[in-house]
Amino acid sequence: MVNVTTIKLGFRTKQDLDSFKEYKNESYDEVVSKLVYIAKHVDTDPELSEKTVAEIEAARKRIKAGDYYTEEEMAKFLGL
Repeated sequence: MVNVTTIKLGFRTKQDLDSFKEYKNESYDEVVSKLVYIAKHVDTDPELSEKTVAEIEAARKRIKAGDYYTEEEMAKFLGL
């Protein structure tokens, strides 16, 4: 089992994290990991960080437009 912890977030912070989700069921751990990755690399590889941010924004737009597959649809598509 992976070690986990609980942290308290303000309501506004939670809303801000929600806005970074690329898909509905994305965990907060995944969201925070992406943000940490970007923060760690913004100085050493700014182009990569800009690309990552652009990819996240593009994914958010696709999802808001309904252009995505559900887990069930992907499982059926992959024959799982």
